[in-house]
Amino acid sequence: MPRPVSRSVRLLLLLSLWAAAFLASSISPPLLDDADATHSQAAQYMLHHGDWVTLHVDGIRYLEKAPLPYWIVAVSMKLFGENAFAAHLPLALTVLGLALLAWRWAARAFDEDTAFLAALMTLTSTGVFLFTRVFIPDVLLALLLCLSLYAALRALEGDSPRHAYLFWIALALAVLTKGLVALVFAFAAIGLFLLFTRRLRELSKLRPVTGTLLMLAIAAPWHILAGLRNTGGANGHGFFWFYFVNEHILRFLGRRLPRDYNKMPAAAYWLAHLVWLFPWSLFLPAAFSRRQAEPRSTFGRDTLTLLALYSAFVLLFFSLSTNQEYYTLPAYLPLLMLLASRLTQSDSSKRITLALASFTVLGAAIAITLFVGLWQSRALPFNPDIGSALARRAVGNYTLSMSHFFDLTGPSFAALRLPAIIAMITFAIGPAIALTQWTKQRRLIPAATTVAITTTVFFVAAHIALVRFAPMLSSEAFATCIRTLEQRDPTAQTALYGDQAYGSSIPFYLGQEVALVDGRSTSMLFGSTFPDAPPIFLTPSQYAAQWGIGPRKLLFVPDEKRQVVDQLLGTRSILVMTQSGKALLTDRPLP
Repeated sequence: MPRPVSRSVRLLLLLSLWAAAFLASSISPPLLDDADATHSQAAQYMLHHGDWVTLHVDGIRYLEKAPLPYWIVAVSMKLFGENAFAAHLPLALTVLGLALLAWRWAARAFDEDTAFLAALMTLTSTGVFLFTRVFIPDVLLALLLCLSLYAALRALEGDSPRHAYLFWIALALAVLTKGLVALVFAFAAIGLFLLFTRRLRELSKLRPVTGTLLMLAIAAPWHILAGLRNTGGANGHGFFWFYFVNEHILRFLGRRLPRDYNKMPAAAYWLAHLVWLFPWSLFLPAAFSRRQAEPRSTFGRDTLTLLALYSAFVLLFFSLSTNQEYYTLPAYLPLLMLLASRLTQSDSSKRITLALASFTVLGAAIAITLFVGLWQSRALPFNPDIGSALARRAVGNYTLSMSHFFDLTGPSFAALRLPAIIAMITFAIGPAIALTQWTKQRRLIPAATTVAITTTVFFVAAHIALVRFAPMLSSEAFATCIRTLEQRDPTAQTALYGDQAYGSSIPFYLGQEVALVDGRSTSMLFGSTFPDAPPIFLTPSQYAAQWGIGPRKLLFVPDEKRQVVDQLLGTRSILVMTQSGKALLTDRPLP
């Protein structure tokens, strides 16, 4: 009988996997354009101006988001500087917190093997890794909502005031992370659980009156202050209408203004979760074995019920509303805990063998595909500007976060040789080792650990690939160039053509507001209607009239707008630099 692995060794393994996949990747690449740098700008503004109530982006009110993630990142920037590491470190720590919560919850509900497996799955699920590459609040929402559910279940189990109030505190912080949707998810899950288990009379254990007052004491002050400080926007609307009506009700109904969000087709929405939960989604058939050992404790049985109801509600909710691929991230931990409990409590060795065999076959297919790509690109030169070799297919009109994956082309593969080699070797060897371990020992944890290590090494390779895409996805190099030119000519005026999301990393790395030409749109639209908004918005005709007159002009042009700008400015522009189709223009010769 093999000697059991100690808890400390398992914890060390989890920390090592987390450090390799999440902590190390917080350092690079630089902040990416769109949401990553836009949200970082909001935290940066807090740090520079001391306004911790109203979010601002490029000096314009940014009222669609709750503040807690930006408060955290602002503090991180105060400690570590205004850089990508400071913006992404809180995301990495949140993922670690999510895995540790999975371990603690599953250990109490089931056993140590299930706890370790649940934590392992949380750290090595594709969706958790993929949707923490940029600064978005959803992983923090996932942690706080799952913590609130765990606390609620502990309160119901033992009539514990401490856990009851932890439920309300975590819920208040979840509201300050992503708005009222946190209340919808938590109340729906707890309400359905109490109805399903016929325990409505136990609602008093959650201290609903004093708990609600505690939650309001934490969450209400920011909402009240934000409402009082932000009045007089478009059509007389202020924060309350925009945040509660437009960003909650109208967003759910698909009528939010501006309509810059897309919705995944129903089939793609549901099937995509097989990718987001990969490689563990391969084990789903094994979870439906008929021979299942029921949890020995009431807490374990209640955990299964609550997690099933909660994850089902979240998935159904976002199947009806407008959605992005990462919106269902709060359901990942419950789904993975359910899967872990079924795998460790069932006698389904044939289905586990099938899952590991499928992983081995899939790994071999991926390895062969990567080998073919490497062989075909062996004679192609390495191109550090991978964006210049990509297609522009605009799948989903780029309003879905995964749209750019469809831009990959054969020539772009030459820039990805190193991560491709790492991934090829990993998938050729790792799944086969896991299958061999299982067939020889019939022990799930060692085989699952090998699967997790394989996935983590692949994540490292994927992150190297992301760094190679930095010239396309980030405009930090343009900010560096602009800063150099401004040192030579301090009167130079910088502008971005189009929506600020096209080059949002530029104002972040410059640490200053920049003008927007034809950029009064999407997230900047509502904030621009307030009477005290800075005059950063220019029409194309206004900017063309200023071109070549007065101080030097520096204009950043995204690839999508290059043809429009060429027609606007004609031969009066001078190219300063170009990268991945993006360009920096000036209106007079450089010194």
